[in-house]
Amino acid sequence: MTPALTLIAGLLCLGWRSPQDSLAAHVTIYRDTYGIPHVFGETDAATMFGFAYAQAEDNFWRIEDNYIRALGRQAEVRGEDGLVSDRRNRSLEIPRLARDEYGRMPKQMRAILDGFAAGLNAYLADHPDVHPRLLTRMEPWYPLAFIRYNYFQNGFFYASGIRREDLELSAGPDPLREQLGSNGWVIGPSKSANGHAMLFINPHLSFFGSGQVYEGHVNSKASGWNFTGYTRLGFPFPYVGHNESLGWVSTDNAADQADVYAEVLADSTHYRYGAGVRPITQWIDTIRVKTDNGVVARAFSFTKTHHGPFIGTRDGKPLALKMAKFAGDGWLAEWYAMTHARTVAQLKNAMRPLNMLFGNVMAADGGGNTWYLYNGAVPVRDARFDWSGPVDGSDPRAEWKGYHKLEELPQLLNPATGWMQNCNTTPFLLTSSGNPDSTKFPRYMVTESDNWRGFRSRKILGGTEKLTWDDWVQVAFDTRAAAADSLLPLLLADSAQAGDSAKAALAVLARWDRRSDTASIAMTVFDRWQQAMRPDARPHAVLDSALAGLVADWGTWHVPFGDVNRLQRIDEAIDQQFSDERPSLPVAGTGGWNGTVFTYYAQPVGGQKRRYGVAGGTYVSVVEFGPTVRRLAVHTMGESGDPQSKHFFDQAPLYARGQFRPAWFTLEEIRANLERSYRPGR
Repeated sequence: MTPALTLIAGLLCLGWRSPQDSLAAHVTIYRDTYGIPHVFGETDAATMFGFAYAQAEDNFWRIEDNYIRALGRQAEVRGEDGLVSDRRNRSLEIPRLARDEYGRMPKQMRAILDGFAAGLNAYLADHPDVHPRLLTRMEPWYPLAFIRYNYFQNGFFYASGIRREDLELSAGPDPLREQLGSNGWVIGPSKSANGHAMLFINPHLSFFGSGQVYEGHVNSKASGWNFTGYTRLGFPFPYVGHNESLGWVSTDNAADQADVYAEVLADSTHYRYGAGVRPITQWIDTIRVKTDNGVVARAFSFTKTHHGPFIGTRDGKPLALKMAKFAGDGWLAEWYAMTHARTVAQLKNAMRPLNMLFGNVMAADGGGNTWYLYNGAVPVRDARFDWSGPVDGSDPRAEWKGYHKLEELPQLLNPATGWMQNCNTTPFLLTSSGNPDSTKFPRYMVTESDNWRGFRSRKILGGTEKLTWDDWVQVAFDTRAAAADSLLPLLLADSAQAGDSAKAALAVLARWDRRSDTASIAMTVFDRWQQAMRPDARPHAVLDSALAGLVADWGTWHVPFGDVNRLQRIDEAIDQQFSDERPSLPVAGTGGWNGTVFTYYAQPVGGQKRRYGVAGGTYVSVVEFGPTVRRLAVHTMGESGDPQSKHFFDQAPLYARGQFRPAWFTLEEIRANLERSYRPGR
């Protein structure tokens, strides 16, 4: 026996356990009857170990894929198709920044990441039948890389003012991502029939890919942590949801947190700045690329200035990208503090550092308080410059002058109206009166306007004196097409110019109640027309084209909306494609362009007649903060990514009908509705 094995054998005789075994012994995973994991641990690290293990049980393939993307290593498994993303990732130095941040983290936060990585590695050790495509051991800094990949590389990068034609690497933003958003509502005691604050959580995100969400519940005895909601697969804990007395929803905002600088080159190795020059930083990074002849290493050169990396050119000048707090720390720590807060006041204090840069945050607590914040680290800028496009990188006056403090951002506490909404809309239309004053904020800070979802939300919340719990549950899946209320009269007013088919369709539209329903032919016609309309188009010509398209696909334009608008789950691990030959469900929800609260984006698929959902409402939840928390929730499809699991598609029938499932929170409730409980391990 080798000395190392002798030592291990001796330790085992003395009762020694590996760090992974020690963590596993202090956590229990409770799976409710929908497969949702409720992870109760003695410490934060043990809880994270269990939550990672549960995630891996449900969808290890997606966790690994998310990390592969975040590390800039897609080309190793996808070949040339992954190279553009990898090169962009390496130019942003995401892996290096994540490793550096992990090294600087306080002990408490490192323990969370260490526990999470240990849980993933324990899962692999316990499941030798699971074969990672690339990552055989997970490192604790991987989630930090995934945060940067998800929010910076796939988000703020494209909000900087860069244009597709400027990009050095050809891939631009995903057109679908530009359409996505979320709905968020809160009401206070004066608007609630039972006198309790209520919250509506309705993120609109991708059903597939790295953006999809995962539901879970974490509870740590040591720190009093008890939070349930959604996260991304590969993030250590849920970050939107609620605890015993506080919850919030986050909707995308367009806070200007990135800029592009047009650098003036002095020569091939220097750029001009003020009265002098500065050296350009250059480095080489190696990316491994899968080819028909195996994986080959390819070297790429990258450059940056003090503003950031070169990402493209415009008018012959290289463009350097600067993103707020990109190299900084604290995103995960701020989420951690937020999920521990118990009141709106504590949440506000947790968010004061503005290190978590994402989204409109709207909260409610058990004391009846409601609060909205236009969240983000918004740089203080010189108003003499046009910040909507590239600014002169050689002019020192164009440097950011710190960041606006939390008190300087649009926000609203306990409005007199008793309600607020934000559906990716301007913070100056949160409610019907008493909104933040737009004149008190710099023009570069807020760029959003209004949309049909916001219009419909204000109609619902402002049009009812008191909302009961049953009302709250019902309106969460409201299908009134707000766009039809404004646009349809214009189409109907001039029907004399329409052809025979169009006149028949207009007659159907005239009788329509303007609600989406799976049996509605009018919804099908309006949706096709609305998607195709442009400001300079002739409405009836567009209608003729929409009807012709339906006839080409179906042989008639009399097509119920549910025949076209379908929900089907594909297996990402085998690159499965949507197919009319496999089972799917009809869905009443529609694209955000129609203004239905039940937001559901279905896209055409080559060779198929039906359209299949790819994004929209993903984790839908309603919460009431009374003496005890009352809550319901539903996921688009199911908790597991395994097609053989009964939880692969078990929530889909509820979601498709616009219904909720029970969402248990207390340990007593969980145990009363338990599928199984266990400690991670063999």
